Amino acid sequence: MRLGVLDVGSNTVHLLVVDAHPGARPLPAHSHKAELRLAQLLDDDGSIGPDGIDRLVAVVHEALQAAEDKGVEELLPFATSAVRDARNADDVLGRVRDETGVELQVLSGEEEAKLTFLAARRWFGWSSGKLLVIDIGGGSLEIAYGLDEEPDAAVSLPLGAGRLTAGWLPGDPPEAEDVRALRRHVRTEIARSVGDFSRFGAPDHVVATSKTFKQLARLAGAPGSAEGLYVQRELKRESLEAWVPRLAGMTAAERAELPGVSEARAGQLLAGAMVAEGAMDLFGVERLEICPWALREGVILRRLDHMGPA
Repeated sequence: MRLGVLDVGSNTVHLLVVDAHPGARPLPAHSHKAELRLAQLLDDDGSIGPDGIDRLVAVVHEALQAAEDKGVEELLPFATSAVRDARNADDVLGRVRDETGVELQVLSGEEEAKLTFLAARRWFGWSSGKLLVIDIGGGSLEIAYGLDEEPDAAVSLPLGAGRLTAGWLPGDPPEAEDVRALRRHVRTEIARSVGDFSRFGAPDHVVATSKTFKQLARLAGAPGSAEGLYVQRELKRESLEAWVPRLAGMTAAERAELPGVSEARAGQLLAGAMVAEGAMDLFGVERLEICPWALREGVILRRLDHMGPA
């Protein structure tokens, strides 16, 4: 069947259309994205403002039209931290439902971590052993660890690149004091969760997902997207540690000139790099591998599992 996954994230609203059936890997057929940056459209009280809701409704309408055009049989719509953490989440969901007919499922942070872990496990297989999976989104950081398809430990922290940029790095380029303050905040938050994972022992394989990690790996010399999904891409901590101070001294426009960095994500790349560096340091990770699959693929795989054999 042709499935559509509608991901209302903190940075983008992304419709991924795949051809899928149980027992086979989902084959991408179409992708439709709209940059919305909900994490940066919050009012002072933490609510998504009227303009943000209007834009969200319009983008969902566009995604529905694209899904219809591509012959999607079933749509799996969900929202992550930007909607989940908004003070007026119920109002936002109600507007979307009433004006588009789409009932967004709001995933918890733990569900995000588990579904992303499932995608990474299926991509790398059982031979990868104990997996540690790190994902940096626009609104949150997810970390999961385990030997099976269900992780033994999974956490979600409010350390998304968009959220931190809006709340901690107002300058362009940012002030050195703000960068130091954010570094302390990031490492304090991550350190509180390290003990939840260390009791399971060292992982056999560390992987990362998300646009942030892909861009950081590209800066460190990994092959570009034109080389295809199956080329191995990795990120070493020593390379990341060298890039963080360089990124801190650049404006968003200067970062956008770097290889693999999009203009839309350039402003939040420093915060994302600081979260990545903090996670790798505190978890003792020297290198990690980039996984092409992430949350959207996890949602698809879970749906296919529930369908049973063909």
